[in-house]
Order: sequence, then C-alpha cells, then structure tokens
Amino acid sequence: MRFPALLLALTLGCASVSASGVQVVRILPEYMPADSFVRISEYFNGKENTRGATILRTQPKSRDGFYFNLRTQTDAPIELVWVILEIITPASAETRTESFAVSLPKGSHLIRLGLTGKDWPKAKDRPAAWKIRILGLNGAELATEQSYLWSKPDAPTPVKPSDSSSVKVE
Repeated sequence: MRFPALLLALTLGCASVSASGVQVVRILPEYMPADSFVRISEYFNGKENTRGATILRTQPKSRDGFYFNLRTQTDAPIELVWVILEIITPASAETRTESFAVSLPKGSHLIRLGLTGKDWPKAKDRPAAWKIRILGLNGAELATEQSYLWSKPDAPTPVKPSDSSSVKVE
C-alpha cells in the first residue's frame, strides 16, 4: 500500500453507526483557501453559495482555513445537535475544543467545520490529532469519530528473561 493511501485510510477510519440513527459516513480534513468557496452566483447576489452544505467557521468573516468535511447520514431529520470538535494543533499541545450547533436533515448531509482566519494561520500546518462528537440536546452521544493518533495505543510490555543465568552474552 502506498503511503498516501495508508495515510488516507488512517485518517478516514471506519464509518460509525449508533443506535440514534446518526452515522458518520466520512471525515476529510483539509486546508481550504478562500477562493475554493467562491461561486459565480456570489458575484450576482453577494451571498455565499454553499451548494447545500452547512458551513460553520470559527471566524465567520474569514473563509480560508483548516476544514473538517463531515458527511453524515440520518434516518430522520434532527432539528438541532451539537458537533464538538476537539483538536490538537501544531501551535499547542493543549486540546482545543470548538462547539457548533447544526440541524441534520434526513439522509446524507455535508458539514464543513472550519478553523479559519487567526485560528489557523498556516496553510501547510496539519492537526496532530482530532476527535469529533455529535451530541443530542440532552448531551447523549449520537456518533463519534477520531483520528488514529487521538488515543495512543498502549505501550508494549518489555519481555524479561525469567532466569538471567540462561542469557548468554557473546
């Protein structure tokens, strides 16, 4: 397997399905410059054309930044959920948490969560680790996904010889 394909597989993980009927189909984290959001219709009416996606930014007036493109699937519409993004950025080892209120329509829906403007100053930076949780209004977790590095694997236990006299040093 090539390195980019392996990196993509580790980033995407598997789709998580919960009993709530909310499914995280995929998450594609990427830096997106401001011009990737401009459509011809915006020149005529002055409004951002989201192409049906929900776009939420930490700095609403700034479009360029690091986005988590979250594709969800729901059995029924949900009027309001909280999407909690926990991220460890290159700027700090401390976990940063951002909360976004979102409505989920029935079926498939794209949500773009953006750390924009001063919240993500360098285009070439990548997060060290991240976790996204979708919570109902009562606080119940409806779905969750995380990067591979979010939870460190347990360190292997070193193997010790039971009898040091049986170890030969040459």
